[in-house]
Amino acid sequence: MKKILVTGGAGFIGSNFCNLNRERFEVVALDNLFLGDPRNLHPGVRFVEGDARNRADLERCGGDFDAVLHLAGTSSAPMFGEGNFVEGHLNSAESFLRTIEFARECGAKRFLYASTSSIYGNQEMPLNEKKPVFSTNHYSASKLFYENAATAYHGEFPEMETVGFRFMSVYGPNEEAKGRFANLISQFLWDFARGRAPVVYGDGEQSRDFTNVADIVAGISLAIDFSGDLGNQIFNIGTGRSTTVNSMLCVARKALGTPIEPIFIENPVRENYILAQHADISKISEILGYAPTVSLEEGIARQVAELRVERIRETSSDFLR
Repeated sequence: MKKILVTGGAGFIGSNFCNLNRERFEVVALDNLFLGDPRNLHPGVRFVEGDARNRADLERCGGDFDAVLHLAGTSSAPMFGEGNFVEGHLNSAESFLRTIEFARECGAKRFLYASTSSIYGNQEMPLNEKKPVFSTNHYSASKLFYENAATAYHGEFPEMETVGFRFMSVYGPNEEAKGRFANLISQFLWDFARGRAPVVYGDGEQSRDFTNVADIVAGISLAIDFSGDLGNQIFNIGTGRSTTVNSMLCVARKALGTPIEPIFIENPVRENYILAQHADISKISEILGYAPTVSLEEGIARQVAELRVERIRETSSDFLR
């Protein structure tokens, strides 16, 4: 059984990875609980409270890992706002560098990490890995650093493979601790569940490749299990479909049976707002055999069935009225 360390392991994607893979891998979840919650984890998952920026905390997780999945760091664009961009960058860069060095020193075959589709900006759809990438904001700049650092690191230490995933718009359970930094679907469902009208930027015709976290976990797991040499790779991971925010809201309202209508406001994001997102997933499909299986309707229905109103923090809508 492969042994996997997951930084950010009690957070959104990390906890879903650990829970869904707890019988396939020996997983260890490291999390400082800034955006994570140990209640997200199945009791069978080993949890270590600590920070990926701290070498001593990484060492408390053990050693001899077959792979390390790095999901810690500053995880959304709004977290770099309000004068927090310096700490946001420092947190992301240091946690990445500490973790990749730890992974190599403990003999991991693969180091896997989260990048973002935001680095494509507003280019012609669909988005594929050969398109140029650039910094659209501080968040995307931090992920470009990940990709560039991984490339340089693999060049120096080719014995450890490095694999980055450009996530599309990921949604699913276990996001409550992220509050207003969570995915749109989660925030809108929480608003509806509290009897509040979600706030939509612009006319709602912007589109996203909404991807259920179970499909994200499946794609990452395929990379961990891959028997060949991946070298230094970047993969898009999404559904290969694009849905407008208005269409997503229709699905959400139907799933909850709510008559509440959203509130539309002028888009407050003035620079580099992503208008459309649609992943080309042919590379990850051809190399790893990835195929998304969760439809938007099914994914939202699952999330509605698992809503935990008592854990919901604030949403963006609470600050925009």
